[in-house]
Amino acid sequence: MMMRSMSRVLLVLGVVCSGWMSVVANAEVTDQKWQAMHRDLFPGKTLQQADFIKITAPKRAESGAQVPFAFSVDYPVSEGQYVKAVSVIVDANPVPLAAVFHFNPQSGKAEVATRIRLETDSLVHVVAETSDGKWYVNAAPVRASGGCGGTIDGDETAARQSAGKMRLALDSEATEGALHYARLQIKHPMFTGLQRDLVSQGFRPAYYVEKIEVQYNGVTVFQADTYIGISEDPNIRFPFIAKGDGALTVTIHDNEDNEFHHSLAVKL
Repeated sequence: MMMRSMSRVLLVLGVVCSGWMSVVANAEVTDQKWQAMHRDLFPGKTLQQADFIKITAPKRAESGAQVPFAFSVDYPVSEGQYVKAVSVIVDANPVPLAAVFHFNPQSGKAEVATRIRLETDSLVHVVAETSDGKWYVNAAPVRASGGCGGTIDGDETAARQSAGKMRLALDSEATEGALHYARLQIKHPMFTGLQRDLVSQGFRPAYYVEKIEVQYNGVTVFQADTYIGISEDPNIRFPFIAKGDGALTVTIHDNEDNEFHHSLAVKL
């Protein structure tokens, strides 16, 4: 339901983006938008402030289009108790919901490092939902600009032809027992629908990865619903449980119903 609603929002962005850009150009990093975000994205839910949600992000980013962002949730992981979903919300973005990451006991931990977009200075909220129905939140201010709109060059046709290529590797330095970390790199332009083509000056239609699923030996260990708040050529580092040799496989879908696959043989 949430993904269908996001798609409808993206359809009208091209109409309203010019006026919206002028309104937010001088926005400050405040929590003025959060109350509405809370009501719309988590209706009826009580979110408890949680310092155990650790956020790593620059106070001021060099580029609003490529903002390093990571979270780690220090919460128990067992078959009956774990963090099942983590939402990343950029309050001041035209589409605030950047991604929803899904975890299970085979994930080992609710933790992700990636890159996000900021159109203007904003609080970035991280909301964690647990398997037993609890909700927690933490936030960090980030100053950046121009990540969602502006002009874009390059050959759109070539960008589409190369979309879906992937690299997948284990991060051996982060291995702890049965908990391993993988880094997934996806070639994809992640067009926001708010970017003007440098030559034609028309808006390039939104074109982005919307679903990622990772399995180890056929068991899902990580999933993500992603939107235009994730940077071009997504780079995502995530943990998973692997107790023996096997295969790590990735399936991604974009908003034009394209499906791509990649796999990595794992020997421990």
